[in-house]
Amino acid sequence: MTGDRFLTRLDAWDLALYRKAATTDTPLLDKVLPRLTSSANHSVLWIGVSVALAAAGHRRAAVRGLASLALASATANVPAKLAARRARPELRPVPVPRRLLRQPQTTSFPSGHSASAGAFATGVALESPVFALPVAVLAAGVAYGRVHTGVHYPGDVAAGLALGVGSALVVRKVWPVRPDRPAFARPARRPAPALPDGDGLVVVINEKAGSGERAGEVEEQLHRLLPKVQVVRCGPDDDVEQCLTKAAETAQVLGVMGGDGTVNCAAGIALDAGLPLAVLPGGTLDHFAGELGVQSVDDVVAAVRNGSAVEITVGSADPDGGDLYFLNTFAVGVYPELVREREKREQRIGKWPAMAVAMAKILRKAEPVFVEIDGQPRRLWTLFAGNGHYHPAGFAPSWRERLDDGCIDVRLIDADHRAARLRLAVAVLTGRLGQSRVYEQRLVGTLPVRTRQGALRIARDGEVGEGPGHMTLRAASRKLVVYLT
Repeated sequence: MTGDRFLTRLDAWDLALYRKAATTDTPLLDKVLPRLTSSANHSVLWIGVSVALAAAGHRRAAVRGLASLALASATANVPAKLAARRARPELRPVPVPRRLLRQPQTTSFPSGHSASAGAFATGVALESPVFALPVAVLAAGVAYGRVHTGVHYPGDVAAGLALGVGSALVVRKVWPVRPDRPAFARPARRPAPALPDGDGLVVVINEKAGSGERAGEVEEQLHRLLPKVQVVRCGPDDDVEQCLTKAAETAQVLGVMGGDGTVNCAAGIALDAGLPLAVLPGGTLDHFAGELGVQSVDDVVAAVRNGSAVEITVGSADPDGGDLYFLNTFAVGVYPELVREREKREQRIGKWPAMAVAMAKILRKAEPVFVEIDGQPRRLWTLFAGNGHYHPAGFAPSWRERLDDGCIDVRLIDADHRAARLRLAVAVLTGRLGQSRVYEQRLVGTLPVRTRQGALRIARDGEVGEGPGHMTLRAASRKLVVYLT
């Protein structure tokens, strides 16, 4: 069968299926599907579902779903529709009660609603399989609703769903899914105090963090479970570091609820004061708490009551081995600016699209940094360091297998290659930075970094600030004791 005859036959099957759907009597679906599929206009339905997921503690699933949706929608509604230019189906076979009040004016192939639905459902399923079925049922309803209401052929919907699934898989390549298990850490060699009633535990809650609106609820829960706990609520006008420092002066155990930047600050104070740390998840993505395996207040309370704890390595960028601590990641160069620009947008459009927008903005005007690495002069776009060995290779380090391995994972993006700016952008956005000539990765115990540019813009655990021109990346000499069951 020739190609033209095959396409003609496909069109005939597509039309036959469309007419079958249009002429089948389905009173219940006539009431439900037009409303359901219309609710997905401008992704309103999926934004609502993502808000519900985030509120239920599945923020990564919400962000991944929206990131996948953004890529699928952009692909389906611009290049794909312009390339195909298929006319919409004839509405006459469709009963009037099913028809949408406002008919779409764009071309038919592929279905943008179906692409968004398939992408969001796949993205959520990759992070939170428990929600895969209910979200997939919604996505299937939205997709079939496009045929049921007469605005798409079945083939348009099938192509849209395939595009959506493919978009979610592309996002997974750029931003890999973290394994559904916590990172390993050794049990603490020095005992952590068991506080059955919370006497000696001072918990600082950062109300400016992602879950700050839950401060009252968490405080009440802590007092109910640990009657003698002391809770300090750090409000919008308070300095988090000052609150933590003051709490450490009287605490036997320092507790903290906030995002990764807040936990980083608390870890440094606890380490310098020789205190164990209790971490309550309370940020937007909670990378560190997630890798510990701490999911709720109950997890922390059980560990504090029993005195169950692990010890972890803390990274340091200070030349003397202290102060500039990082629990997760550290970076200089354009990466801190990318983080800042990405974070402005990622809650609205998802992490991957936010990174693409940030990169387009930053790389237009960014200048490389001139540093000495191990005494060798280098011209770099960025220097990234992870506290421990991160996976995968490339520009999207997402998880560690251990929190106590004591090494520093260094990733350098070179700016001296021809067309380095373009090479970097293409490699990052296609998920192939690990194979690019501009990329270098190594695991080190110690790495001196110097610059003649004076103070450097740095990012530690997502918080951007100023750093010295002379640093040494290594593991801090002391281990941090963290409560964990």
